[in-house]
Amino acid sequence: MRIVVFGLAVSSSWGNGHATTFRALLKALHQRGHRIVFYEKNEEWYESNRDLPDPTFCDLRIFESWDDELSKIRAELNACDVAIVGSYFPFGTRALDEVLASKATVKAFYDIDTPITHAKLKNGGPSYLEKRQLPGLDLYLSFTGGSILQDLETRFGVKRARPLYCSFDPKDHFRRPQNPRFRCDLSYMGTHASDRQKKVHDFFLSPAQQIPDATFLLAGAQYPEDMKLPGNVKHLMHVSPPQHSEFYSASRFTLNLTRQDMVEAGYSPSVRLFEAAACGAAIITDDWPGLESFFEIGDQILIAQETAQIVHYLRDLDDQQLQKMGTKARDRVLEEHSSAERARQLEELIEEAVGRPLENRPFAAMGL
Repeated sequence: MRIVVFGLAVSSSWGNGHATTFRALLKALHQRGHRIVFYEKNEEWYESNRDLPDPTFCDLRIFESWDDELSKIRAELNACDVAIVGSYFPFGTRALDEVLASKATVKAFYDIDTPITHAKLKNGGPSYLEKRQLPGLDLYLSFTGGSILQDLETRFGVKRARPLYCSFDPKDHFRRPQNPRFRCDLSYMGTHASDRQKKVHDFFLSPAQQIPDATFLLAGAQYPEDMKLPGNVKHLMHVSPPQHSEFYSASRFTLNLTRQDMVEAGYSPSVRLFEAAACGAAIITDDWPGLESFFEIGDQILIAQETAQIVHYLRDLDDQQLQKMGTKARDRVLEEHSSAERARQLEELIEEAVGRPLENRPFAAMGL
């Protein structure tokens, strides 16, 4: 197939969690024989921090002006089989209008921020999507599963709202020898978010204060300059995606914390959760509805609801228990959440949208 994608950014992961998701999915689609064109708006903070300026799995089109690029965009859309607009794309509504007016066989929106989008749709709509555009979509692909998808269909006229969770590439994420730079008892990777900060304090900083002889590693940007870190907490502003496996492999435990909108919606696993599991890390997470559909609680992952539980895990669980749990989590995500599996699921959803198998479809890229 010829697939055109409009996304926040694939060339830079700087403060941009979308990059990891797009890279894994598009690489897997490319390996399955599809041709992808990816459009991203040039931004200064991405331009100065590009860790993948020339991806081999897609034809990257970085543009300055939407209007200047529009004739090329229209030509690509009219020649493609599948057109996808991602959430938070800077020209999201304009891109969707072009997609809906094009000859693309399947027209889709990929929501990597479904709870946020859903909440805004109930109050006017987000900047990257308008209510009037929803009924024209063939697929509404969502990072979030559960009842929110039914509401998108019944309340907003979406034809097919389907989960397409994040994923990881097993070639990039696996258990590695411990790197001394990342070695710690408890790690946490995440950009600062105000609605997560209390959990950062309760589940990360407070345990660090209570166990001064343990080591803690915080990775992420945009934390307040006046945030006081205990002496046993090391802070890294950024860990590039190629180093994520080393980061998780050197953590005795790693912590997963979820944005409040995602907690309320449930069924919202983060890409960091799957990456950590793929590296065989022992994961401690906050609780949210649907977690048990991704991991077996207590056997493949640990839940914390208060500081005391984190302290207990750090002090009382031995390394053999942690290794066993990490191995089970890794086996689970390899089977269910790899990028290859997600690409296969997307193909099935495209088949559902058109009503027949891909091999029988008159796609231009298939020469039929």
